[in-house]
Amino acid sequence: MMIYKTNEQVELMRQSALLVSKTLAEIAKILKPGITTLSIDKIIGEFVRDHNAIPSFLHYKGYPFNSCISVNDVVVHGFPGPKELVESDIISVDIGVILNGWHGDHAYTFAIGDPGEEVMRLIKITKESLYKGIENAVVGKRVGDIAFAIQEHTEKKNGYGVVRELVGHGLGRSLHEDPQVPNYGKKGSGPKLKEGLVLAIEPMINLGKKDVYTEDDGWTVRTSDGKPSVHFEHDVCVRKGKADILSDYSTIEKEEAANPNLFTKQIELPLS
Repeated sequence: MMIYKTNEQVELMRQSALLVSKTLAEIAKILKPGITTLSIDKIIGEFVRDHNAIPSFLHYKGYPFNSCISVNDVVVHGFPGPKELVESDIISVDIGVILNGWHGDHAYTFAIGDPGEEVMRLIKITKESLYKGIENAVVGKRVGDIAFAIQEHTEKKNGYGVVRELVGHGLGRSLHEDPQVPNYGKKGSGPKLKEGLVLAIEPMINLGKKDVYTEDDGWTVRTSDGKPSVHFEHDVCVRKGKADILSDYSTIEKEEAANPNLFTKQIELPLS
């Protein structure tokens, strides 16, 4: 069952989403070679709690950390740990919070140093595909229109692998609500989008093939071919004419650009 939010509820969800954005911006300030993902997770937990919110991933179905931190060939749900980040790593940081009873949940992928043009291009195209999906999150369209737009830009135009096993989702008082939002599909298919539906749209795109596997911990998802994967996610409310993006990448991008340890050359790469 899809749950539609009132304008007042959407504004509360915007506060939750913006806290996630602020937390991701805080992480963008401190990312560098030598830092451990476990220390990043600790900072995330402290920052969220300092802002009167709860890390919503912690203990969710037994998940043992504040955030999901996925490095290189880890697609999503990476466990923070003691291993230090090194030059050329890419790192997806996925954070959820509960603020005033409402969830915010989104992710951003960073490059620590230069991972090479091939990987930077994957980052660029995946981020672009997120916005192409969001363009279709409007009243009268269907979930399949979002999915098709993401797949068209990543897989059909650029030959990347679109993960099938993992999807975006509705968002609200629960972390995962209906509908599921795949990153592949047919135009005009799936549930019809109506005013007030809030979605977490999140392309998970592999440099190589689409195939993935889950490690023995039951959470960590990796690419089967060991090639890098990129993950971006926004919280979006369906509106007439134009989707309302509740989260804010601009604060993250500002700190990313100011951190000399982060590589942002993807904005200069031409499209194919």
